[in-house]
Amino acid sequence: MSNNPIVLLAGLGNPGVKYARTRHNVGFRIVDSFADRFSISLDKSRFDTKYSKGAIKGMKVILTKPQSFMNQSGFPLRKIASYFKINTSDIIVVHDDLDLEFGKIKIVKNRGHGGHNGIKSIIQAFGTKDFIRVRIGIGRPHGSKEVISHVLSSFQNNEERELKTIVEKSVDTCLMIMEQGLGKAMTFCNSGF
Repeated sequence: MSNNPIVLLAGLGNPGVKYARTRHNVGFRIVDSFADRFSISLDKSRFDTKYSKGAIKGMKVILTKPQSFMNQSGFPLRKIASYFKINTSDIIVVHDDLDLEFGKIKIVKNRGHGGHNGIKSIIQAFGTKDFIRVRIGIGRPHGSKEVISHVLSSFQNNEERELKTIVEKSVDTCLMIMEQGLGKAMTFCNSGF
């Protein structure tokens, strides 16, 4: 992260009640929980996003949830980042990840999209991979269940019970990146805290 940055924390998901509790919307849940922890209301709309500005321990933070569908997340994020003059390296994107087991959290930067269409859209819109990603494991579907129906399905009851802890850990992870820097956060989180 750059010196004295404005950090953009973006959660990925699909808008609308129909998708609110799905696996694909775990990024939205984490940004909502981050907002709740610091009493920030996501009450503004611009560039096809819901967003709000806040200050956390002296840092300027913009929280956002793109309101385009997941596959078109890039353009709204590019617009809001440009409007607030945010460096790409100061963007943290929180999203679901099929390639991680349920509940695992991993931080990456400068990596390919790995088949995630929301991330693919962001890379295309910005023309770079130079942003931080907090990947939240949702696991791969079992048996013959297709990937699309898996990501758009709700968490099972036992998973939902664990999700509160996973979301809180994810908020802690985002905060650690902001306060202590990417290197320390990666060392701590990627070793399986």
